[in-house]
Amino acid sequence: RLSGEPSSVSSSTFDDVSPDAWHADSMAWAQEAGIIRGYDDGSNEVGPNDKLTREQLAAILYRYAEWKGMDVSARADLSQFADGAEVSAWAQDAMSWAVAEGIIRGYDDGSNKIAPTSGALRAQTATMLLRFSELQGDA
Repeated sequence: RLSGEPSSVSSSTFDDVSPDAWHADSMAWAQEAGIIRGYDDGSNEVGPNDKLTREQLAAILYRYAEWKGMDVSARADLSQFADGAEVSAWAQDAMSWAVAEGIIRGYDDGSNKIAPTSGALRAQTATMLLRFSELQGDA
């Protein structure tokens, strides 16, 4: 929705996105734009009803920023976090960028973790979206 409503899109080709689902047009648009790619397990699924992890959200925001032509060159050293090595290989650039830009920050509970594979809670998602929106100047 940051880019408005797509005027027309083709159908998503993901096997687990029903053409009549409430999110079908958004999923098809994001797939066409290369923002969502689905799981890399060969299943041709995107998991629209699965929990969204923090690294998945970072990857979506990173790809959206690329699509918008934003500078995504900033990188942070993920090894500064106790669980930085747990970031999936496919999410390394996105997480490093999101940390460098302040979209994702370590937990402030003293654990020094970024919890890349944990489900992004609603409040965390809202915070990350707000920080991203401020980054691109839309807040």
